[in-house]
Amino acid sequence: MPELTLFPQPQHLQRKPGAFTVNAHTRIFAADGVPGDMLAGYLRPATGFGLPLHPLDDDILADALNAILLVPADGDMADEAYSLDVSPERVSLRAGGRAGFLHAIQTLRQLLPPQILADAPQDGVTWTMPCLSISDAPAFAWRGLHLDVGRHMFPVDFIKKFIDTMAFYKFNTFHWHLTEDQGWRLEIKKYPRLTEVGAFRAETPIPATPKQGDGKPYGGFYTQDEAREIVAHAADRGITVMPEIEVPGHARAALTAYPELGCVGEGYQLRRTWGIDPDIYCAGEDRVFSFLADVFEETLDIFPSEFIHIGGDEAPKQRWAACPKCQARIKAEGLADEDELQSWFIRQIESWLNERGRRLIGWDEILEGGLAPNATVMSWRGSDGGIAAANAGHDVVMTPNTYCYLDYYQHEDWTREPPAIASTLTLEQTWQFAVIPEAIAANKAGHILGGQGNIWTEYIPSTDHVEYMAFPRAIALADILWNHPRERSYDALVQRVHAHLPCLDILGVNYRPLDD
Repeated sequence: MPELTLFPQPQHLQRKPGAFTVNAHTRIFAADGVPGDMLAGYLRPATGFGLPLHPLDDDILADALNAILLVPADGDMADEAYSLDVSPERVSLRAGGRAGFLHAIQTLRQLLPPQILADAPQDGVTWTMPCLSISDAPAFAWRGLHLDVGRHMFPVDFIKKFIDTMAFYKFNTFHWHLTEDQGWRLEIKKYPRLTEVGAFRAETPIPATPKQGDGKPYGGFYTQDEAREIVAHAADRGITVMPEIEVPGHARAALTAYPELGCVGEGYQLRRTWGIDPDIYCAGEDRVFSFLADVFEETLDIFPSEFIHIGGDEAPKQRWAACPKCQARIKAEGLADEDELQSWFIRQIESWLNERGRRLIGWDEILEGGLAPNATVMSWRGSDGGIAAANAGHDVVMTPNTYCYLDYYQHEDWTREPPAIASTLTLEQTWQFAVIPEAIAANKAGHILGGQGNIWTEYIPSTDHVEYMAFPRAIALADILWNHPRERSYDALVQRVHAHLPCLDILGVNYRPLDD
């Protein structure tokens, strides 16, 4: 039997003799509330077949031939779990919930010839899939990819395409980084200057020579209607969109729009260069918290995600140290220093979010000065922050830059690659990512929710470049986050990726070629 190339690999797969062929007479039967229409929508364009959709009943389960059946599972199968049985007579998909059916559908797409991914009829293809049984479920509940649109932003259609590709590999969280020193990208109706002023900078560093600006104004933003459209598109594919609104740092765009929110109070401009800016929200100014409450109120109305990311990273404290209002806040609250003031700041936001049924998540700098009581940590500066947080009983998403930063160069010889942040992360290094480090106590391992890959876009100005940086490293991450394999062969991974690349070709994804 020919080898199967599935990403991510199923937990349990048994090959059987024979094949099932989708043809002009194949029918799809789906129970109420099951996404049979999505399966049909995936299969019809390339095959050109009608693939009529019918309701499912007990007689069909027993007797249907040349059929694809979507059947709710009996018992306690988890929402994301599924089974897939292929015989010469029929294909049966069973799942614990809608998410499981969506995963089963993506596996079915990968079992068919790659041409099934085309959006127009493909002549001369026999639409067969091998007979087998699969029983599958993810190792981790959080399987994410992150995209920064603060430095460079991308069209709505591309964001949807990126989400479609994520769904193909069973990712379930799209972390959308929406605010930065170089641009505020989400419409907030109560504060129109955030996008009228805060979404446009005077120029952008040239990727190959980042100390030099290009002299060209740059900007744009997503309307609330566009954001809702993206959220709905993702939800239909089983993906949660989690917004990131940065506090207290990375706030230069907001301060340019509303200077009274900063310690200095005037003279701000959007940052034209990359790096860390000293100007952050003033922790001693009450108007800051009223402003942020209004911003998050509109954000929560757009994004139903349980988690709301508040950044919390790279917030220099020199403005706070020199600010009478911030020093008065430290004294009034009985805080030791500016680090504890940041912790106090984060706790105000967390309390507000918790009252509205949401959970706060931030980069691992939120550990400094004391972690907010219910906060979840996203560990990016290696794994140490995540280890400390998990061992202290906090939930963690592991995204260490040493394995998960997809904006890093993909080869040790940087002259072979387009401009990137000055670090290297090869596909082989990505493949070594251990989601649960050994230093986490066994009884605390359950606090590791999962992991994600991050794409920061200082050096990534185009959609093609985003895809080039993401793939194929994101495919390796998908495999790790679904299976959490203990033993890994890089040579075997490379062989699997090589065999799988036609799928990316047909999907129109501009991936980085594998090294010879």
